[in-house]
This record gives sequence, structure tokens and C-alpha cells, in this order.
Amino acid sequence: MKKEFEQALNEVEQDPRNAEYTQRGIKPIVQLSKQAKILIISQAPGKKVEETGIPFNDLSGKKLREWMGLDEQAFYSDKIAIMPMDFYYPGKAKSGDLPPRAFMKQYHEALLEQMPNIELIVLVGKYAIDAYLKEEAYPTLTETVKNYACYLPKYFPIVHPSPLNQGWRKKNPWFEENVVPVLREKIQACLGDTKKENAS
Repeated sequence: MKKEFEQALNEVEQDPRNAEYTQRGIKPIVQLSKQAKILIISQAPGKKVEETGIPFNDLSGKKLREWMGLDEQAFYSDKIAIMPMDFYYPGKAKSGDLPPRAFMKQYHEALLEQMPNIELIVLVGKYAIDAYLKEEAYPTLTETVKNYACYLPKYFPIVHPSPLNQGWRKKNPWFEENVVPVLREKIQACLGDTKKENAS
């Protein structure tokens, strides 16, 4: 990883609030690249992801890749960056995982500065949406996702692909019928130059 990323992530590791993770030898779980065209800002790594150190290496990641129309090779390439709201697994809650720790967002700006080629930021789930859209977000997640076009071309808000959200997806079939195809279209538009490079 480039020195600029290393310096920023070193600050994350040295933050006293992350001491527990650093002492256990757990690195910030991110995927960063200066060549990235698409940035995924997600919630926080789950337990399985913490164990492997690979972002979205779980059922949520499988569903997200399906929605984006990407296989693992394309998803884990230097054209896709992944930066969660919390770079570490925050722990277990009564239902699902604990929310990402809010202070971690302070490290986003320094990392974003090192990725000048980002064309689309996919905001995955309520925490990312609230943090980046702020007062521009609709009162509910459902309304914000339904009105995704309001935030293009910079942002594309979507529901979290967690299996815990299967109920939401069943109640809102329009998401996979109408929104997901547009998401795939935007993803492929951003990666179009890459395909041409690979073909040449």
C-alpha cells in the first residue's frame, strides 16, 4: 500500500480508542487504491470479516457483489475502494452487530484525498447515508434509497445487503427490480475504461 495510505492508517492504529484491536494484531479493514473509480462506504466489518481481514468476505459481500454486477476478481481490484464507517468489528449487539463508532469518520478525509479518481461513492446502509448525506437525506432510509437519483452522479445510497435486511427487501421489491439495475449500469459506466484497457 502507498505511503500516504500507510501514514493515515498508522494514525488509526495508534489511536488509543483502537488500542484493543492493535494489541490483538488486527489491522484496519479497508481496501484502498489511488486508481479506484468506485468507493464503497459501508457500515463496519462483521466478525467473519475481522477473522479474515478481507472486506465484505461474508454473505453481505456476496449479495453486494450480486447487486453491483461484479465477480470477486473485479470487486477486489484496484478500481474498487472500500472504506467502512468503522475500520474494525465493533462487537455483537442483541440483534446483529453494534453500530460503527462515530469517531472513526474523522479518518475518512485523509484517505479520500489520496483517491482522486473516484467517480461514484456507493453509500451502503443507514450509517453511511446519514454520515455523508446528512440533512439532504430523507427522513427514512427507504425514502432516501427510493430517491437515489437525487444524489447522483456523486452518491448512490442503497440498503445494507445483510441477511438481516431480507424482510425489508421483501417489503420493498422495487429496490431489486428498479434500483439495482441502475446501480449496475452506473458501476459498469465507471469501469468501462478499465474493460477497454483489459481488452487492448
